[in-house]
Parts: sequence; C-alpha cells; structure tokens
Amino acid sequence: MFTTIDKLEKIVNSGLTTAIKKSEINFDQLYLYIEIEDLIKTIIFLKANEKCKFKQLIDITAVDYPKNEKRFKIVYLLLSHEKNLRIIVNANIDIKDQPPSLEKIFPSANWMEREVFDMYGITFKDHPDLRRILTDYGFKGHPLRKDFPLTGHTEVRYSEEKKKVIYENVKLDQNYRNFDFESPWEGTKYIKQEVEKKNSSKKND
Repeated sequence: MFTTIDKLEKIVNSGLTTAIKKSEINFDQLYLYIEIEDLIKTIIFLKANEKCKFKQLIDITAVDYPKNEKRFKIVYLLLSHEKNLRIIVNANIDIKDQPPSLEKIFPSANWMEREVFDMYGITFKDHPDLRRILTDYGFKGHPLRKDFPLTGHTEVRYSEEKKKVIYENVKLDQNYRNFDFESPWEGTKYIKQEVEKKNSSKKND
C-alpha cells in the first residue's frame, strides 16, 4: 500500500510514541526531533518496520551552535527506496556526549561518523575505528566548529632547505584589511582622493 509523507508521520509517531519529541513535514520530508538516548531505537524502527523501510543511510552530519546549552545538533538523513520517502532525524547533544555508533546497523556509518568526528570533534560510542579521515596527520582542531580560526593553526609547505614537507604555525603577513565596499564602477575612496589631489595640483600649477 502506498505510503504518503503524512501517513508516515502518523506511523512513526504511533510506533515510537514518547521517543519523538517533535515531528514536522517540510519540503516533502519528515523531520524528527529526538533525544540522543533514543537514537538506536528510532533508527532500528525506521529501518525494520514494514511501513517504513528506510534501508539506506544517506548521510550523517552536525551543526555547531556555540551559544546553546547543548552545543551540537547531530543529523541523520535516511532514504526509503521502496516508499520513495526521506526522513531526517535530529538530536541535540552536549560537547561531552557520545552518540552511539550506527556502524552495526548501517556499515556505511563507519566513514560518516569519522567525518563528523574529524570536522566537529564529536566522538561516537562503540565505533570500531574512530580516527581522522579528511584532515592530514597531526592536524589540530576541528575545522567546522564555529570557534576554529579561518586561517587554521598550522600550515604545510615543502622546505627546500630540509628537503621535506614541514608543518609550521600560521603566520599572517599583514593585519586584517579594511574594505570600503564601494561600487567598482565608481572607484574606491582612496582612488577618488588621489584623483582629486592630482586635479587640484594641476589647477594650482
């Protein structure tokens, strides 16, 4: 029997009851908001239930909200090929929380969780091989955290003197520049000032 997104919302809410804090439909996708403690129960239900069959994990990602009490929101995107429906599971977690790994339910979660760990520093409980996957050896910090500097902490270059690749602390050669945001067709203020000076000097001559 064909399942619509509205029917899916009712099925999920009735099946998971108190595990669902909130559900809503946006852009023909069902958004679920849960506590991280209910993640495994929620994912197993969505995958195994005959009326859901979300058998593909599309992605795992996170969002950083430094000012929130629970800093991170972790997001799981699931697809049901048979029902042609998508569902997005959201959970807010503290910086010290360890979401359970989904590697035993969806093997593809292995690399996805490593990416989240690398970019945000979120550790996953019972992950079989949690290490960096996108950044280089010896990389410091987590690039997608809001407090990570735009320049990074270190830079990599080839040293002709040492004949090898070396790591150095980032050194900025100049202070932050001030931009005037003038229209390029009108010219920037300092150019206008230079032109005015030249014109005034010509008049004086």
